[in-house]
Amino acid sequence: MAFVGWLLFTGTAAIAQQQVNPEPISLSAQQAVDYALANQSSVKTAKLDELIQLAKNKEVAGLALPSVTGTGSYQYNPIVQKQLFNTRNFGSPIDSFVAVSFQLKNNLLGELRVTQTLFDPSVLVALQARKTLEILVAQNVTKAEIDVKSTVYKAYYNVLSANKALAILSENIASLEKILGETKEIYKNGMAEKLDVDRLVVQYTNLQTEQTKLRNLVELGTASLKYQMGMPLKQPITLTDTLSTEKIVADVLDMDKFDYSQRIEYQLLQTQKKANEYDLKRYKMKGWPSLQLFGATGSLRGSDKFDYFQSQAWYGYINTGLNLSIPIFTGLQRKRQVDQAWLAVKKSEVAIENTKLGIDLEREQSSSTFRNNVLTLEAQEKNMQLAQDVYHTTQVKYREGVGSSLEMTTAENDLLTAQNNYFTALFNAIVAKIDLLKSYGKL
Repeated sequence: MAFVGWLLFTGTAAIAQQQVNPEPISLSAQQAVDYALANQSSVKTAKLDELIQLAKNKEVAGLALPSVTGTGSYQYNPIVQKQLFNTRNFGSPIDSFVAVSFQLKNNLLGELRVTQTLFDPSVLVALQARKTLEILVAQNVTKAEIDVKSTVYKAYYNVLSANKALAILSENIASLEKILGETKEIYKNGMAEKLDVDRLVVQYTNLQTEQTKLRNLVELGTASLKYQMGMPLKQPITLTDTLSTEKIVADVLDMDKFDYSQRIEYQLLQTQKKANEYDLKRYKMKGWPSLQLFGATGSLRGSDKFDYFQSQAWYGYINTGLNLSIPIFTGLQRKRQVDQAWLAVKKSEVAIENTKLGIDLEREQSSSTFRNNVLTLEAQEKNMQLAQDVYHTTQVKYREGVGSSLEMTTAENDLLTAQNNYFTALFNAIVAKIDLLKSYGKL
């Protein structure tokens, strides 16, 4: 009942999640991850697999409990089978054969049988392996959650970076629009050339085009974030976190302290190896005998005519005993199964060693990539600040009449390039930090 109730609850929750709130939902990066862990399909699937395994474990536990079966049978013999007996075996002086029937035309039987397994190697190993299989599916849930965290964090900061770029670009457009308006007034008064106005108009148009493209990029990134979260695409959201160089370089973990067991992939392989070892043990123990206790009680009646609804005599019985089964020769199948299970264990060991090498490589790559991206980010941030200073100085010179529109255009283009490089470096650095945390099992 608890299992069915959980399914009903999750089904109701899934329906509720599809309802769109007209008001924007404010989300920090952690809140976005929490929402995804509760609603993303891959996590839900992994949790359902965990429940399936728990149900299977209960099924295995039932193998150690007594089984009770009730049976009933009715047999009708239109022609009763007869057997020949030699009367000489019963004292007759000569051989004489008599046909005798030990059956009746109508036979009815009812039986209740109880069976209890006292010892069965396959049941014993299955009971021992239950906890390992539970750990395995729980680790699969953890792996799904880590993958979702990585994806959602990257999608979140991608939108955040694009929004920051859009905000700064909008400021550039507002500043250029003001200069363009002033230049048009100067041109009307004959103090500037039409070429100056045209250059600024082209520059202004290009910025508006970039702004439109960036808005489309933000919309696409936001849709991707909602999809990764398992959120309806029509649900409006607002991202509340900020993104800066200081935040990225802060709280960098201690890279000297690491253990392979911190990585879920390593844990999964270790647990899978243990499960394979149980499989090997199961096949080895298939050569052991199995013992069952049984007891049965029933009642039967035979008659030459179908008169069971009348009050007639029924004959009851009770029997009990032990069943001992000893495998002697199975065509070498068990030997081949043991060989395959042993090879599966060895394969798990190879996979573990290879995964350790892969983890070492990931750690080295992610550490190097993060350091390089932080250096690039710090350099691009300085370049952007310098380009902004140059642009503002050029604006002042232009307003005072000692600078040209060509200088303005050049400074604007240099600023846009520096800003684009900065935002690219900003996103690359946060992605590198996420990959670094994941490679050390800290995500």
